[in-house]
Amino acid sequence: MSGEVTSWLARTALPLSGLTAGVSTADLQPLKSILDGVRIVGLGEATHGTSEFFQLKHRLLEFLVEEMGFSVLAMEASASAGPAVDAYVRQGVGDAAGVLAGLGFWTWRTREVLGMIEWMRAYNRGRPEDQKVRFAGIDPQQCGGSLAVLGSFLRKVAPDREAGLLSPLRVLAKAYPGSQPDPRRRLVQDAEELLGFLRGRGPGEADALRHARILVQAADLVTRARQHTNPEQTVFAARDRYMAEAVGELLNDPSTKIALWAHNGHITKSHYGGGVPAMGQHLHTRYGDAYYALGLLFGSGSFRARRMWPGPWSRPRAGALVTNRIGPARPDTVEAQLATASPGNHLVDLRSAANAPTAVREWLNGRHCMRSFGAVVPRWFYRFNLSPASLAEEYDGLAYVAVSTGSQPLATS
Repeated sequence: MSGEVTSWLARTALPLSGLTAGVSTADLQPLKSILDGVRIVGLGEATHGTSEFFQLKHRLLEFLVEEMGFSVLAMEASASAGPAVDAYVRQGVGDAAGVLAGLGFWTWRTREVLGMIEWMRAYNRGRPEDQKVRFAGIDPQQCGGSLAVLGSFLRKVAPDREAGLLSPLRVLAKAYPGSQPDPRRRLVQDAEELLGFLRGRGPGEADALRHARILVQAADLVTRARQHTNPEQTVFAARDRYMAEAVGELLNDPSTKIALWAHNGHITKSHYGGGVPAMGQHLHTRYGDAYYALGLLFGSGSFRARRMWPGPWSRPRAGALVTNRIGPARPDTVEAQLATASPGNHLVDLRSAANAPTAVREWLNGRHCMRSFGAVVPRWFYRFNLSPASLAEEYDGLAYVAVSTGSQPLATS
């Protein structure tokens, strides 16, 4: 990286005075002009287990809600269980830890996310309904909540059909995407039969249909292949498409502005994992500059993730959930280059590079390596896990956290 690029990054960096919520937002004020006209801010993360990422997202959510009129937190979490979290943050139904656990992802059962959910409840308390911040899960996975809602609905409107319609679908409550590839798509057919049966069933039909559509999507994910000659036919592509569609439904209300919480791989405006169109690509194609993709990166430290043995015999979801340590990124990575320009915690708006020197624009359009870790990492080799990225193509901004520490699990984790 040339000195000209380093100098531009240093000048452009917006130093963060802190990562935790509830402090002065003076350092965040430039975001008001940067995000002018933006309706969806994709808040990414290089790991699903970094405390500082979660803290920063909480802080950014507070700023976006209190000072920029954002009204929804949409999360890479169960669409079935999302309404229970929304009922808690808007009406105080249930308790924060319980609804958080109901989302079904160990990644979010942390003290950091719990604190954010509790803040959303505190913010909403006493406000008119149209001024409250909402919560939405956008992932068809973990659909046990939908099965429960539909069971209750069918017992009211067609008790003689409940067992026949739902029994084949109950496997979806715990099955994960790609776990039961089936070219006949029998589960999808069963879910579509249920969806058709529910139409015209009277009071409560709209909610029942919403949950039935989630089951159709979940069945599609479970029965799709993880690998295909066309990446757009894989389970990964379908999942990102469904999540983008869920965000689009929220935006049908023209007053809605969304803070979108997901992994960097999902919020990118391009592809990931060998050509899979990301959720962010769908959103960028549809909404243009009204979508802003903010990737979150880190320098060194540790993060939580499940570890699996390398090789085809591994069972990723049964791997031990541990804290994984990692040193500074190698010099040619984006993380190292950001640290060279500005070693502290900071933000960089990449859209401002439109009038930057030629060397800067060439660097942003080039291919670089970035760290990327999901909920599962391979033993030993995770330290070398890097993903190629073209910053200008994939992100509108980057947030750099110098030190990562493992997220803090709740007792239920």
